[in-house]
Amino acid sequence: MRIWSLHPRYLDRQGLTACWREALLAQAVLEGATRGYTRHPQLERFRESGRPLEAIGDYLAVVAAEAASRGYRFDDAKVHRRGATAPIEVTTGQLDLEWRHLRAKLAARSPEVAERWSAVVLPEQHPLFAVVDGPAASWERAMLPPGGATDAQD
Repeated sequence: MRIWSLHPRYLDRQGLTACWREALLAQAVLEGATRGYTRHPQLERFRESGRPLEAIGDYLAVVAAEAASRGYRFDDAKVHRRGATAPIEVTTGQLDLEWRHLRAKLAARSPEVAERWSAVVLPEQHPLFAVVDGPAASWERAMLPPGGATDAQD
């Protein structure tokens, strides 16, 4: 499961679709509607937000809006709750790690999208998150070498 801290504008078609599906799965987990993934580390930040269902709903709403801006039809009726949740902190180290991870994925499967974003050094975060200085999150499992290549599957 990869719930990107990066703004969904950077995702290619495959990444945006996967992000939508995985965030919907996260919503189901947080609602107690599924037995799988209940201890997935990426859900920690939503659980710690104080209003996890609203937070994942706000996250999904932005992904759906990005999809709509590209002419895709993601059913935003699947977003069960929304609410003006307080921003969730994301560290500069986490954004850097995710950016390197995404750039490696884009280079392999969507070179034209990778080229479009090649000049971006500091990507914008998903609007649910507020950036603070710090290392990658303690829940992060996709540790990348300094060069940016990854064997991770998300």
